[in-house]
Amino acid sequence: MAERRQGSDDALPGLGQGVPDAIPERRRPLASRMRPRNLSEVVGHAALLGPEALLPRLIKADTFGSLLFYGPPGCGKTTLAEVIAAETQSFVVRVNAVLSGTPELREILADARRQPSRKTVLVVDEIHRFNKAQQDLLLPDVEAGVVRLIGCTTHNPGLYVVPALLSRSHLFRLDPLTPPEIAAFLDTALADKDRGLGALGVKASEKVLQQVAEMASGDLRRALNCLETLVLSAPALGSVTDEAVASFARERRIRYDDGGDDHYDTASAFIKSVRGGDPDAALYWLFLMLEGGEEPRFIARRLVICASEDIGLADSRALGVATAAFQACEMVGMPECEYALAHATLFLALSPKSNSTTSAISAAKDAVRNMPRQEVPLHLKDAHNSVNKSLGNGGAYRYSHDYPEAISGQDYLSRPLSLYHPGDAGAEPQIAERLARWRELKAGLKKKDGRP
Repeated sequence: MAERRQGSDDALPGLGQGVPDAIPERRRPLASRMRPRNLSEVVGHAALLGPEALLPRLIKADTFGSLLFYGPPGCGKTTLAEVIAAETQSFVVRVNAVLSGTPELREILADARRQPSRKTVLVVDEIHRFNKAQQDLLLPDVEAGVVRLIGCTTHNPGLYVVPALLSRSHLFRLDPLTPPEIAAFLDTALADKDRGLGALGVKASEKVLQQVAEMASGDLRRALNCLETLVLSAPALGSVTDEAVASFARERRIRYDDGGDDHYDTASAFIKSVRGGDPDAALYWLFLMLEGGEEPRFIARRLVICASEDIGLADSRALGVATAAFQACEMVGMPECEYALAHATLFLALSPKSNSTTSAISAAKDAVRNMPRQEVPLHLKDAHNSVNKSLGNGGAYRYSHDYPEAISGQDYLSRPLSLYHPGDAGAEPQIAERLARWRELKAGLKKKDGRP
């Protein structure tokens, strides 16, 4: 169901989707009670909300168009949307894309068209949950200015918001809040007697607040929920102890979205750490993924790719180790397969690196796609039947093993190409020497036979 509210200083929209006003203030979660009421109370995001930033000027002049706020949970996307609507005295309709369907959306837009003089702001939580048809439904009214859309999403808008809607909106990315920013707000919530926990008289040291802030992984809502739980479980007029925080920490789950940006961003950091030869960073990202619930076989597949893409012939054992790790994930499963994944991660991170295989692939594809196709030389063609033999197929072929170092001096392309270039790490310098030796042998044999 949609929530319709007239923004004002004393009647702020957005105490939570579907939360009726009749619920007493003290029964609302701390995170809801402490929701900022104006821009000055919003935590963090100095680059976005600082004195010289664009967004505050647009809000003050009430000239903002449709906005998209993109960032991890608890960074303030919805709060910012509600503050903007309140400060501009707009009529707010708030929907959650998980709960609202197309008929309700049509009704909201039709109502906004019937009252064009009313400044309607449509706040959509989890906008990535709207399908393409629902997002397309918004386009005409967003473009005409009938409604100003403020969409909030934890998922990359480039992947989940239709391009037409994305092009009609101003996109702002919100980063996770820092532990100092969260700790400072927790201190405010602990002392606030009207909306916060101040009336309970429970104390918490600066160290405790910092620990809670660090546990939250940039999520202010999680930090406030944690603080509220710790304070309510503390003795009256007592203190939140280090032991209570440690006990709470054992039950926490790290922030990791295994189907969204975290999945791709962390996997990217993992492989780049392996490629960069940093075993410590590689292990950290590996276990962040595993602790977050990532599929071990996905990680193993990335290691198999990395073994050839980033190590290749510098140490050909890497592919075997990575493949064995993948097989271990299939046979053993979690949690024991983490040993094989850590083994492979360390081996690949500590291996000499070469992208010669990757470069050779690119050069080969370019030659195939952009150069005239080469015909198979007659001496290399198949000669397994009498017809082929009568055509001369394979007649002049020289069996490589009949010659020193298996170099016969024959060419294997109609027109020579240079696609593979050995690197200078690991085993590849020896490969380069071998190739140079073979070229000398081949040139000598050609000269001996009087061939060009």
